[in-house]
Amino acid sequence: MKKILFLLLLLASVAHAAKRPNLLFITVDDMSADSVGVFGCKLAGTTPHIDRLAGESMRFQYAHVVVGNCMPSRNVMLSGRYPHNNRVEGFYQVKDKNYPVLCDLMKEAGYFTAIRGKVSHSTPYHPYEWDLVLDGHPKDVASYGRSTKEGIAKAREAGKPFCLLVNISDPHKPFYATGKKGEKIHDPHKPSRVFTAEEVPVPGFLFEHPDVRTELAQYYSTVRRADDCAGEILGALKESGAGEDTVIFFLSDHGMPLPFAKTAVWHHSTHTPLIVKWPGITKAGSVDHRHMVSAVDLLPTFLDVTGIKHPSGMDGRSFESVMRGKKQAGREYIFKVYNENSGAGRHPMRSVQSRRFCYIYSPWSDGVNKFKTATTGTMSYRAMQKVAATDQKIAARLQLFDHGVPEEFYDVEKDPDCLHNLIDDSSVTAELNRHRQALADWMQATGDHLQTVFAHRDNDRLRASYMVRVQEEANERRKLKQKNNPKRQRGNRQLIKIELPTKISAGNALVVKIPHKFPKGLGEHKVHVTLKTGRSLKRLQREIKSASGTGVLEFEFSLPETLTDDTIGIAAFVGEEYQKNLQHVATKAIKLKE
Repeated sequence: MKKILFLLLLLASVAHAAKRPNLLFITVDDMSADSVGVFGCKLAGTTPHIDRLAGESMRFQYAHVVVGNCMPSRNVMLSGRYPHNNRVEGFYQVKDKNYPVLCDLMKEAGYFTAIRGKVSHSTPYHPYEWDLVLDGHPKDVASYGRSTKEGIAKAREAGKPFCLLVNISDPHKPFYATGKKGEKIHDPHKPSRVFTAEEVPVPGFLFEHPDVRTELAQYYSTVRRADDCAGEILGALKESGAGEDTVIFFLSDHGMPLPFAKTAVWHHSTHTPLIVKWPGITKAGSVDHRHMVSAVDLLPTFLDVTGIKHPSGMDGRSFESVMRGKKQAGREYIFKVYNENSGAGRHPMRSVQSRRFCYIYSPWSDGVNKFKTATTGTMSYRAMQKVAATDQKIAARLQLFDHGVPEEFYDVEKDPDCLHNLIDDSSVTAELNRHRQALADWMQATGDHLQTVFAHRDNDRLRASYMVRVQEEANERRKLKQKNNPKRQRGNRQLIKIELPTKISAGNALVVKIPHKFPKGLGEHKVHVTLKTGRSLKRLQREIKSASGTGVLEFEFSLPETLTDDTIGIAAFVGEEYQKNLQHVATKAIKLKE
């Protein structure tokens, strides 16, 4: 009898697992919510595919990410924990993590897990044990469709439902057809529509200037390319026939990569275009105008949608009931965090936002400390610096951006661009105090290391001491990272090159020559050479040899006669493993000759 009962329970468990839906999580990189048509974009035609998805889905008007920069933001999404609890507060790895993330939980539940793009930014450390890491040029539109097809096909081969995370690189810089300093360059990855400087809208948090318009045209053209990529992904899902069994989540990791958006906690820094399509559950074209939804809530929601038990310790909570059209109490506020940029510059900020108001606390702001952020490398920031010399209004904006103020309070219903700081406005004192208290309660509940400083925010000495401590910790992490990274430690030396024969054809041997010049103190190292084929340049063969000093290594590969793809590529690196390579070089795609 016990055996029969056990078999019945096992069969029930298997049947339940078989009913679990697939999960397709699509993100875009550095895209503001109001760059999407259905989220109020003032420029027509930026996102036709995403708009079409929204018309089949439920969208959330008050959704926000927690962090305004990439790696910390994505780790919040996939851990369900705030940065001070998952310990990914900047751009560094946490290898001794003691909590599960999306990949762990889905694999344990029998899902096939695959990821495309932002791989090293999506988990506490890299490499992580995804079932499949999908390749492709980050700006190549068609490759996103191929990656999606491959992920779905591999899951079917494994006999499992899929958890597929596809991270679109755009509209992260470099923008379409632009170089590092915004100059025009040839770009083979052309979006389906290119916008001009004359037609783009200028956000209220920026200002009218030819350079600003030029950069915005580059940005919006790149938004359109991101939408093209989304179209490829959604088309591949439809073609697979798995659409009705797949729950789709779509959002951006934070706002556009321009001043007063990315790497901050203003409204446009974190407002994200969250769209969810759950066949049979979400109502097509519906909009939630009631609930504040946070990216920290994504993982618990994923788990509820797929019927997986929650691990202990998550800070977020599921909004599955909201997706079913129900009301959910306790969604009056969302909380936002910023700690550190990619260069380990520490500029902590905390924010609480309700549907109407946004409060920001910035302990780094002392009138002297200058904000360090990637957006200071933009044309728009440089234009702001130029104009500030003769324009008092722009000079005040530059001062706010560069040096901040300890406290800000905005009415985001009337002032979403956060232009008018109401911190000293007596008419909103009650609301200000309510938001301050909500932030203090959240800090205490989640164990934020900033809570004591915030509780005594008038104590300049305490605040300064905190800033010194956290910056020293960041500096030590950076030093340790450089010490443990031979490539950074020794510099970007030209150790190897790739030399190929003039004629390469299927059915013949391919001899790849690797001239090498290793300094005397470097000793012997391995050289890995990989042959890749096809439009997506998948690995076909890899050979490894050791070398020291100066010389030439030869690697022979066999190109099968049955090779149907007409494109190959060669990549090589020096070192024991790719993640710690001393140098990596690769050819462009090469067409085989008859």
